[in-house]
Amino acid sequence: MAKTPLSEILNAELKTLEEKNLLWKIRQLQSPSEPHALVDGKKVLMLCSNNYLGLSNHPALKQAAMDAIEKYGAGSGSVRAIAGTMDLHAKLEETIARFKHTPASLYFQTGFAANAGSLPALLAEGDLALSDELNHGSIIDGVRLSKAARAIFKHKDMADLERVLKETAGKHKKTLIITDGVFSMDGDIAPLDKIQKLAEEYGAYIYVDDAHGDGVLGDHGRGIVSHFSLEGKIECDMGTFSKGFGVVGGTVAGSQELCKFLLNKARTFLLSGSAPPATAAACIASLELLEKDDSLVRQLWENTKYFKKELASLGFNTGESETPITPIMLGESKLAQDFATEIFAEGVFALPIVFPMVAQGKARIRTMMNASLTKEDLAFALSACERAGKKLKAI
Repeated sequence: MAKTPLSEILNAELKTLEEKNLLWKIRQLQSPSEPHALVDGKKVLMLCSNNYLGLSNHPALKQAAMDAIEKYGAGSGSVRAIAGTMDLHAKLEETIARFKHTPASLYFQTGFAANAGSLPALLAEGDLALSDELNHGSIIDGVRLSKAARAIFKHKDMADLERVLKETAGKHKKTLIITDGVFSMDGDIAPLDKIQKLAEEYGAYIYVDDAHGDGVLGDHGRGIVSHFSLEGKIECDMGTFSKGFGVVGGTVAGSQELCKFLLNKARTFLLSGSAPPATAAACIASLELLEKDDSLVRQLWENTKYFKKELASLGFNTGESETPITPIMLGESKLAQDFATEIFAEGVFALPIVFPMVAQGKARIRTMMNASLTKEDLAFALSACERAGKKLKAI
């Protein structure tokens, strides 16, 4: 039987995406991730990096990485469970636990791996995964990989969460409430204090994905658990190093028992090569820097408040954002793509976020604040946004 070439099938799908203005066009970063960067050969102001604190090119992190390469080489040579756990990995997990004020932590290769491995391990048949409707795709995939029953509660809606908890009370072995700490598309913060009270009342457990809260919220950037003063009350505090901490990798912090269990059960941990020595060392340096000094966190918030206020004064809608994630809400995918093209031509790099990453009709430019941006940088970005907004009749 003759078959249609796979390339033809995929090309038809790609054409459909292109016609709907939903096709990603990847730009290349040709310099360090800093406020003034080289992208596709053009000098631009970086306004869409998750490098909130500007740590990706920090001298202390680079030196730690280089020292680790000199001492340990380029790679570990194995998965963590066999011969790939170096003393650097152990020190990193000790540092994470100390920074997060938890008894223990486990480091994964990426944040996606942390969710895709931890959630299927924690959720067995007979359990219930109770998830916020706007949770990150890695949470969705992690839950799908489990054999647990699933329920969704409306975004940040505590009445709806309580409704589901009441309806499912006593029907499952355990219930795990899962939420982002900071929602990556809108920049709003989960009401973790209220979620914790409901979890306590109904005997549920909490898994919070704090990828965009790490380095941003809480004392010295310790995250959402610190932000709400809930240390010791949240069972699973997941996070990443690829954003505020400036490196790469995922982590789950909690009890000794939790981390030992995941070490034995999370397949993404067990079956993936361990992080290179340079990465582990840079992650340690990042946390040690923040433990000593919170000035970058404070500067990040100063920039964030100023930028939001000025965007609003120009007539832009920044949605529900409460954090450095600052969307410029535009609605239609083509308008968002055209807006991004206009500001890139003026030297500002910020990407359009369109369906399926956000709902239809909610396309936006997602700008990300950075502690390294100066007032002059922000003024330059605001001027470019104003001109693009007026030209495209977005303001």
